[in-house]
Amino acid sequence: MNDLDYLFVLKALNEIPFGVGRKLLIDYLRGNEDNESIKRNKLHLLEHFGSLTYEKHEINQIIDNLLANNLIGLAGINSNKFWKVLEITKKGIDEISDPSLYKKKIAFNLKGIKNEITEQEKQIFSSFDFFLKTFSDEQKKAIICSKKEILCIAGAGSGKTTALTKRIEFMIKYRSIDPKKILAITFTRKARQEMMKRLPETDVMIETFNSFCEKMLRQHQQLIYNRPVRVINYRDKIIMVNKALSTINMDMKRAIDTYFSYQQKRSKTDEQLARIFMNDCFFLRDYFKFKNKQIQELDFSGIDAEHKKSADMLFTACSYIEAYMKKNGLRDFADQLIDTIALFTNHPETIPRFEHILVDEYQDVNSTQIKLIDLLNPENLFCVGDPRQAIFGWRGSDVKYILNFKEKYHDCEITTLTKNYRSTKSIVDLINRSIKSMGMPDLESEIEGEKDIKLLKFNSEQAEFEFLIQAIANSKAKRNEIFVLARTNRQLNELSSTLKQRRINHILRSDELKKSIITDENAITLATIHAIKGLEAKTVFVIGCNSQNFPCKGSEHPVMEMVKVEEYDKEEEERRLLYVAMSRAKHSLYLTYSGKNPTYFIQPDMLEIIEEQVGKKTKFSLAKSNDVVTKIKEWRTNLSKELGVPAFIIMHDRTMIDLAVKMPSTLQDLENVIGLGPAKISKYGEEILNVIYG
Repeated sequence: MNDLDYLFVLKALNEIPFGVGRKLLIDYLRGNEDNESIKRNKLHLLEHFGSLTYEKHEINQIIDNLLANNLIGLAGINSNKFWKVLEITKKGIDEISDPSLYKKKIAFNLKGIKNEITEQEKQIFSSFDFFLKTFSDEQKKAIICSKKEILCIAGAGSGKTTALTKRIEFMIKYRSIDPKKILAITFTRKARQEMMKRLPETDVMIETFNSFCEKMLRQHQQLIYNRPVRVINYRDKIIMVNKALSTINMDMKRAIDTYFSYQQKRSKTDEQLARIFMNDCFFLRDYFKFKNKQIQELDFSGIDAEHKKSADMLFTACSYIEAYMKKNGLRDFADQLIDTIALFTNHPETIPRFEHILVDEYQDVNSTQIKLIDLLNPENLFCVGDPRQAIFGWRGSDVKYILNFKEKYHDCEITTLTKNYRSTKSIVDLINRSIKSMGMPDLESEIEGEKDIKLLKFNSEQAEFEFLIQAIANSKAKRNEIFVLARTNRQLNELSSTLKQRRINHILRSDELKKSIITDENAITLATIHAIKGLEAKTVFVIGCNSQNFPCKGSEHPVMEMVKVEEYDKEEEERRLLYVAMSRAKHSLYLTYSGKNPTYFIQPDMLEIIEEQVGKKTKFSLAKSNDVVTKIKEWRTNLSKELGVPAFIIMHDRTMIDLAVKMPSTLQDLENVIGLGPAKISKYGEEILNVIYG
């Protein structure tokens, strides 16, 4: 397939005079003149009829990519709100005249990189055997390499934190570097604490980007502010958002109802929804600040009519927050970085001078953080990261900085850590195949062990949950050595609800919070993939491995995605998310899904490794089905008495059985149940779901 093929799909949607379903669009692109709708509407006379002669599944992948990147969208039709058609978005129309998506496809070209060990380095290895003997040659090279600029590409489970901290220890002990002249910088407090734990009692400055900036601003506050300025806290955020809403006569409850759809509100408390809305307000404000742009109403002009009210509300909140923070002397994470850059630019004498700067998780840096590193201008720079694990493009990270390192630092050394010390060979083989299109060096497993990888299909999401509960109960792994990973907060919250009902101890780590549920130290961790990066477990379940979640179709932040002009290919990042999820597993990996097919990210060559158990019957199925049929039958009987109509008028026995087999969890899922048309779903849909899961 060609990089520009997606433009034919956009042009087709732009020229077809009405919204079309997938089947019709695919038939149109493949030139199928037998399609009745194509004949009736004379679509075969249009310019792009028959413009893509690919297999259906290949065109489906192009459509999914365009949906993931908001170049096309799903819209309801007036005659039936349950039917969705594909339509080109404003962003998609702009893409036709100025194509940019194909440029975001990343060409890594790093597969040929080899760690060449020089004779001099071998002699150093030998001389420092007492210090280096437990490490592999590639780790030893990362620890002792003396080039001015070094990029270390460290694969999953390859011991990058060990290499980075041992490099610092080596420099202090054996190269006589003053520890006060060393800055180690990372992204999270957890990573910072881990580094500090491995380097106790040293004067090395170990910081996150934000903690470093905050120290600089406190030290030189008088040079950049004309009064005291402090970092905002959670309470400040709540006050600001509520004040902003009050200026347009709104309260948080009405804001939530305006901003979120029914689907987005499902399984979340008002507190969680308020937190998401509040975070979106601050995230959007920061997004524009990082781009050095004033937030303007014009930025919201491309929003469709359905989300216009939400966009207006968000614009009001962001504008109010910006003014309030200036007036009251407040700063947040974005301000810390931007104000520090301003301090260093206007007062170069305040820039601390480091001989060595070491940057962790370099694949996650954004343009502002790069500008900060450039201003610090260290004599020596050591950056470590993994392009395969670049999963934060949605918040401004840019993987190109790690990929283009050699273009910026021509005389640099690029080393790789390819030995995986975490996962069995079969798991490492699987993750290698999952991102082979990225052109990265393959990882090599250092752990032998029996293959325990399965792909399991279920009739519904609830059936997935039931299997999961049974599998955890039967697992030989300790509870705290089990991860359950989901792509979305919605899946996670619904699963957590089910586990709470069964009084199963677990720790919930979502994108919004981390909390323990009726837990002791022996609990399963449940998490979104973004929240679990960097951690590992003996047994990992990845739920929802279908095309709805990989690439993720839904969004909990609809207006955010429309306002942000993405600078990355969302589909590629979604593929890397699945890679990150699978690479957490040490020994056992279970991929589960409901629906017709698993995600197309699971390619045929991956299935050669996976023990596929599609359609497998599990022990709970029969008992669960009988329970659902009993509950539905009771509901039908009561309703027939109340309405004075025969029970079969409300629902056929065949429909009850199909409900029990398919276990639908949403109104959209009900469309696939035998005997439930749009009228019945509209009338009884909510009640049916409540009966099944209530």
